[in-house]
Amino acid sequence: MNNTPSSTTSDTLDLVGRRILLGVSGGIAAYKTAELVRGFKKAGCEVKVVMTPGATRFVTPLTLGTLSENEVHVEIFPENMSGSWTVHVALGLWADLFVVAPMTAQTLSKLASGACDSMLTAVALTVRCPVLVCPAMDHDMYVHESVRTNLETLAKRGVHVMEAEHGELASGLVGQGRLPEPPAIVEESSLVLSRVRALVSGPLAGKKVLISAGPTREAIDPVRYISNHSSGTMGYEIARAAARRGADVVLVSGPTSLAEPENVRRVDVISTADMHTAVMQHADADVVVMVAAVADFTIADPAEGKVKKDRQALSLSLQPTVDILADLGRNKRSDQTLVGFALETDDGLANAKGKLKRKNLDWIVLNNPTEEGAGFGPGTNKVTLVSRAGEEVSLPVLPKADVAEAILEYTVLGYLPS
Repeated sequence: MNNTPSSTTSDTLDLVGRRILLGVSGGIAAYKTAELVRGFKKAGCEVKVVMTPGATRFVTPLTLGTLSENEVHVEIFPENMSGSWTVHVALGLWADLFVVAPMTAQTLSKLASGACDSMLTAVALTVRCPVLVCPAMDHDMYVHESVRTNLETLAKRGVHVMEAEHGELASGLVGQGRLPEPPAIVEESSLVLSRVRALVSGPLAGKKVLISAGPTREAIDPVRYISNHSSGTMGYEIARAAARRGADVVLVSGPTSLAEPENVRRVDVISTADMHTAVMQHADADVVVMVAAVADFTIADPAEGKVKKDRQALSLSLQPTVDILADLGRNKRSDQTLVGFALETDDGLANAKGKLKRKNLDWIVLNNPTEEGAGFGPGTNKVTLVSRAGEEVSLPVLPKADVAEAILEYTVLGYLPS
């Protein structure tokens, strides 16, 4: 039968001609998979289905087989085996994307531990394609520590997790745990494949990008430290934008409350000395963007025990921290792009240009935290980009995600405004 879609949108163009392997586990939300198969077919996909035995209690293999126009597999060793017992291997090699929807708490646990007792779990161990899982269960199960830990385990392995939606549940309760509606899963599948395509063919594919983000902390004693107000948002957004363009991204991050961006390797550090060590381990990167608000001074002699309050005053002896950006500039290769940040409150442009020259940078990004819409925090920023060649690009107040896109476009990809 012709799989050419009758209609497609920009949100699902990456699905045309794709081979989707749908894994269905035994939850009440399995009834939605009939519509999900139809959605994938309408988007131009070829679809094959594997099920856990429990899933067949909610939707029949005959239904999904009819809609997918392919045989549905349940058992690893079916009673009437018409082909090879290595079907799970063949399916794993066939698929462009493996989607598990719904994924129950039990199936999640098996995928996290590597258990193999059904065609679905066997396929999960053999697929070479991206995997998208869509958990669905009652709210109290969904927020249980063991479930969250298992989801984190899958995410660390590179599995794409589409979080459950909030709403009415089969138990009669209301909370997070609902399987997203089939059109949303189809759209997310397209996004996963487009991100994977970017890793292979994006403008930064094959390039290693090193980014620093967040504050550093310099210990006064085992309890207290000096630091700054950096949230890390700007660096994380640049890391996210670089990953979308196909780069191999290493994010060296000071302490933040931000989630690790998808397809990014994060290295957590505390002090400026820690950050220096981590950055130098990845200084072979093709592009280095130093966004972190690194402490300029550290405590010369931090106390081994907690400093007590029973004193009139406390004097701290400070000494300069290691200059990470200067070290990078001294060792910069001719084919390497080095971008620094300058946070200035007075004579910003002159100070930024001086830093650009002293530290052998290709570009510097200037911002002033006292200007409206600029500086620390998760919201917006207002920056001016200055190049070694003398170009200056001033951006208006924009969300930090948009600022990140512009920084990469101008400083790394060379898309300067005419």
